[in-house]
Amino acid sequence: MFEDPLFWLFVGPGLVLGVYAQSRIKMNVAKYSQIPTPGGITGAEVARALLDAQGLQDVKIESTEGILSDHYDPRAKILRLSQKIYYTPSVAAAGIAAHEAGHALQDAEDYFPMEVRTYIVPVVQLASQAAPWAFVAGLMLQWSALTWIGVILFGSSFFFALLTLPVEFNASARAKELLVRQGIIGRDQIEGVDKVLDAAAWTYVAAAVSAIGVWLFYVFMLLGRGRSASAQR
Repeated sequence: MFEDPLFWLFVGPGLVLGVYAQSRIKMNVAKYSQIPTPGGITGAEVARALLDAQGLQDVKIESTEGILSDHYDPRAKILRLSQKIYYTPSVAAAGIAAHEAGHALQDAEDYFPMEVRTYIVPVVQLASQAAPWAFVAGLMLQWSALTWIGVILFGSSFFFALLTLPVEFNASARAKELLVRQGIIGRDQIEGVDKVLDAAAWTYVAAAVSAIGVWLFYVFMLLGRGRSASAQR
């Protein structure tokens, strides 16, 4: 597969974009982690202030291990921040914490794309696990219907990645608006939040491009096998 030029044609752009996105987010987080927030408010305090202002006192905030492992758990109603974000009073920490608070607000308002994404997570996980088995079994058994089922299941990852884009973009837009409205970040510092969250957004774009590239590779590979089989008859 890795020797196939078609693989790199479809998957390569996503990989390159992913490397670019990761370098941007690391660079911007490092830069704006050095710029303090007004009043020295930490990421955890930013999240708490924004949640309380929106009437979401029931949402808990926890510190978690890892680097940039920040996320909101809609089932447990817990906002988890990595330790560097939780304890750091910086513009980068404020932006990331506000972004996750934006997800909590989406959940409270039953934001449709987020609701759909939350409910299909188990389905996508199951489909991703079953896809390679169905695809390979179909090829070995020369059962085209089973192979196409595998290809369709591979497409679930692409669908999930696409659905993630509006969820993440909307959470970032909410974060920027809330930070300014609540007076946590001044308009002179919102540029730093913009750069951090925009860099993070590129990682989701890269994931979507990678997912569609992998899916298209399998589609074209299967179509190519079909044409070869027809030509040999």
